Amino acid sequence: MKTLALAAVLSLGLVLAACGKSNSSASSKSTTVKLGVVGSDNRLWQHVAQKLKKQGITLKIVEFSDYNTPNTALADGDVDLNAFQHQFFLDDWNKKHNQNLTSIGKTVIAPMAIFSKKITKLSQLKKKATPVSIPNDATNEARALELLKTNGFITFKPGTGNLPTPTDIKTNKLGLKIKLLDAAQLPTTLQDVDASVINEGVALNAKLDFDKALDIEKVTKSSIPWINIIVAKKKDVNNKVYKKVVKAYQTQDTKDYMKKLYGKTEIPAWDVKF
Repeated sequence: MKTLALAAVLSLGLVLAACGKSNSSASSKSTTVKLGVVGSDNRLWQHVAQKLKKQGITLKIVEFSDYNTPNTALADGDVDLNAFQHQFFLDDWNKKHNQNLTSIGKTVIAPMAIFSKKITKLSQLKKKATPVSIPNDATNEARALELLKTNGFITFKPGTGNLPTPTDIKTNKLGLKIKLLDAAQLPTTLQDVDASVINEGVALNAKLDFDKALDIEKVTKSSIPWINIIVAKKKDVNNKVYKKVVKAYQTQDTKDYMKKLYGKTEIPAWDVKF
């Protein structure tokens, strides 16, 4: 009887030990979150990934080369989140694709800038210049046109809405030819145009020097629609793991590292005061 009792105790001990080992293994497992981004300069997100790793979250960065696919990838479930766009772009994409992808957190304001390989200041643009290239997606196209308007090159027709297009141009004092191209292609067109209005992320990825930009978009209260965001499916807006990703990004540590990497080129936007 004693032998049987001892065997039972030993058996129970082995079961408990096995259960303890299993639970320990389970608790050490990492949750993987796939984050879609545009471009290859992901040093900031890699920095955030190191913080998340300590929380048992593996952030896998999935790179895309253009603005057309990250939202499709999110809608299709190929990635869990994406971080490349502002609210205007997302609203326009959702409307065109009958989707309801949703912002779950703010990241940065990334000013657009005008670059050139032919001139060193905007006053050197001449009448009947070669084309000025701008992004061809509706929201960034409008934003680029606004920057040209701010610099006095064009005006808009009365009643023009928030998303002007070249057809809304009323006056064009230099007769600039507006050439619409995919945002990712803009840096490669610089040898063919007098100037190009380029998104900050695309410019950084192409290693363009912002100190040599002909003009950089001013950040004001009107910049609010251009704040970049982290996006998820609507059903995942309260996902606790995804909230941890947002929280890990929105820290003073991220601000400090952002400033180290990009200076004033990117501006933390989750608590910006206008």
